[in-house]
Amino acid sequence: MTILYTTHATASGNGRDGIASIEDGAMTLSLSTPKALGGTGGDGTNPEQLFASGYAACFLSALKFIAGRQKQKLSDETSVTVTVGIGPRADGAGFGLDIALAASLPGLDEDAAARLLEEAHATCPYSHLTREGAKVRLSLA
Repeated sequence: MTILYTTHATASGNGRDGIASIEDGAMTLSLSTPKALGGTGGDGTNPEQLFASGYAACFLSALKFIAGRQKQKLSDETSVTVTVGIGPRADGAGFGLDIALAASLPGLDEDAAARLLEEAHATCPYSHLTREGAKVRLSLA
């Protein structure tokens, strides 16, 4: 794969109750563990919220990309909502994610919207990650 863009994020502190920042300073976030996971809740965000936000934005871009290739104009009201749940895996070896994606495609008939949704799912890198996994290179810094 030819890499077109790379970014770096660093989490520090107590993991889910710490700080996450992006290398270029564009974002620094306080992290808080949700009460449902044994935390205090707090005002910070959490990894599942960040993943859901990133996936929703990426999938919306994929919808617009595919629509553009098909010479379709999507409504400015088009939106994508990604719901991410976390819980123990059935194998007992850790945690897993449950992901649901809902797209609102006003102005398209149901068949056209369903086809666009499927093509975007085949195109979006986050969707690819959820289907195929990703190779992760581990190293010590």
